[in-house]
Amino acid sequence: MTKLKHILLLVALFAAIPAFAQEGEPKLPVPRFVSLRAAEVNVRTGPGLKYPVDWIYTRKGMPVEVVAEYDTWRKLRDWDGAEGWVHQSMLSGRRSVMIMGAARAIRREANAGGRIVAKLEPGVTAELLKCRDSWCEVSAVGGYEGWLERSGLFGIYPDEKIEE
Repeated sequence: MTKLKHILLLVALFAAIPAFAQEGEPKLPVPRFVSLRAAEVNVRTGPGLKYPVDWIYTRKGMPVEVVAEYDTWRKLRDWDGAEGWVHQSMLSGRRSVMIMGAARAIRREANAGGRIVAKLEPGVTAELLKCRDSWCEVSAVGGYEGWLERSGLFGIYPDEKIEE
């Protein structure tokens, strides 16, 4: 074989490797909610290190929505509608929710008459444990656990079910 044929063969082989490696990987749905893994996460204007950092998230555990994927990069949308690209290593599959609008009561039981455990102000995040019907069980900073009404939470879809 000529040197050129060797080079073309090697290029073809190396081009095929990523396709084989990706075949067995699970494909997660887009869009989906995830949370920020670190206390500082660079948000870029495009999917790669060559793109400039547009801003930095500074809230570990904050819920964000993955709206697109490109290789190891995820395009996110936050509670304010802002979008940008983040490397997948900065994201966690642990679910969280953010209080939107007015302060919300965490209740001991999943009903409006349940005893109030704590009140969470707008912008506060809590770990999402499970959701059923119109209620979500959460765990907030300070060890407060209980149920929040699903409406007014960012980080969960209206009819999405979350099981333990």
